Amino acid sequence: MKIESLVTFFICSALVNCVGQQVALPDEPPGVADENKASEVERLRFTVGVCAIFQDSRGDYWFGSHGEGLCRYDGEAFEYFTTKDGLADDHIRSVQEDSRGAIWVDTQHGVSRHEGNAFVSFPETRPVPSASRLVPSFLGSMQEQWRKSDTDLWFSAGTREGVFRYDGQQFRYLPFPHPGTSVTGNTYAVTGFSAGKNNVLWISTYAGVFGYNGENLTAINDETLGYSNRDDRIHVRCILEDSQGRLWIGNNGIGVLLKEGETIVNFSREHGRLMPMDAFESNTLAKRFSMNSGLQSVFALAEDCHGNIWFGDRDTGAWRYDGKTLVNFAIDEELSSQMIWDIYEDHSQNLLFAMAHGGVYQFTGSTFVKRF
Repeated sequence: MKIESLVTFFICSALVNCVGQQVALPDEPPGVADENKASEVERLRFTVGVCAIFQDSRGDYWFGSHGEGLCRYDGEAFEYFTTKDGLADDHIRSVQEDSRGAIWVDTQHGVSRHEGNAFVSFPETRPVPSASRLVPSFLGSMQEQWRKSDTDLWFSAGTREGVFRYDGQQFRYLPFPHPGTSVTGNTYAVTGFSAGKNNVLWISTYAGVFGYNGENLTAINDETLGYSNRDDRIHVRCILEDSQGRLWIGNNGIGVLLKEGETIVNFSREHGRLMPMDAFESNTLAKRFSMNSGLQSVFALAEDCHGNIWFGDRDTGAWRYDGKTLVNFAIDEELSSQMIWDIYEDHSQNLLFAMAHGGVYQFTGSTFVKRF
């Protein structure tokens, strides 16, 4: 498989974000705790924002927070879980379900599984004192360890440059083969996953993107794309392969890259949605997030049932692309931040938006209402 590369630009400063990476500029604007808080009967009581949304096979919703643990909503009541209930950490990165109906939670400091009414955590997935280095090649036993099946579960590995794969029996830490030097100094710590066509699993990291088809692991990173200009440096925060096989790569700094076949273009730039980098950096450093106006800091990607592609931006809220037109929506003008951590379509095709400072909103077709 042809190896392509992306350079990552790390724009934000010294803040621990939803995936636990220290960054140079703030990844999220400040907000007021408990802003727009609704009744406990109808709303989540998280005050620090929602990082992840998942609906399981039973119809229950799971909401992961940015430091206050996990919540399950069964349609009648909210039930909250923290480290006191067995979670590995209260900072939730993602939630998924295995083929037997067990719920798995990827946290900032390890993986937990919900069993009955309690959580079991797996010590081997917790961070190690020093991050493992990248290995020089992808050969022999390492390639055998990277084998994949349809029932595998994949998890981030904290600050380590690799992933955890759970094959139904055990966890394996799988380091990435050396993809080249990151121009910006960013690490290959994982920020997201997307299952694609042709048995490909896409893995986004701060410093680039990996694609694994069960035999070969290929990289999109700074070396092969040749992004040396400061305005082209990227910082990958999310990834999505859509139903057409297009690969969307969301960045904190230069917006969205789009890969179609062997061609990669800057989607945000082509649609005139990038501010000059000097102005963007100045606003971000001064925390004047409301002055940023482009599709430039993208932390969430999703495709809805109609084939529309949705983008969640740190500063400008939600964007929808229908294949021709790119439209921007403010989620709620009264929120202190329009930042979106996650976009999720549930079993009833409701499109839900997890906000950094305001619970979960649902798109009605023309506007947004607070759902949870």
